[in-house]
Amino acid sequence: GIGAAVLIRALEPTRGIEIMCANRPASRLRDLARGPGPICAALAIGFERNFTDLTTSRGLWLQSGRLASPGITVSTRIGLSRDQHRRLRFLERGSPFVSVPP
Repeated sequence: GIGAAVLIRALEPTRGIEIMCANRPASRLRDLARGPGPICAALAIGFERNFTDLTTSRGLWLQSGRLASPGITVSTRIGLSRDQHRRLRFLERGSPFVSVPP
């Protein structure tokens, strides 16, 4: 009953764009990593990475960026039949790379 994961719905490609484009041919830059499936395809993350602990893994990890964010906004959840009212969706204000704008 306790959440232990974060679903990353979109990201803005800033490095390795050529590799991501090779992994997702015919995708526009804006759509290259828009949605959980396209993110995994662009980054070549397969099912074998399920349940990987991003705090201890050496093959897959999260790293803080160096760019300043113009601001984070919070909205309600999307794509769910229950708990849609909960404000558990965090996104960069004004980013064209957001999977579904609020």
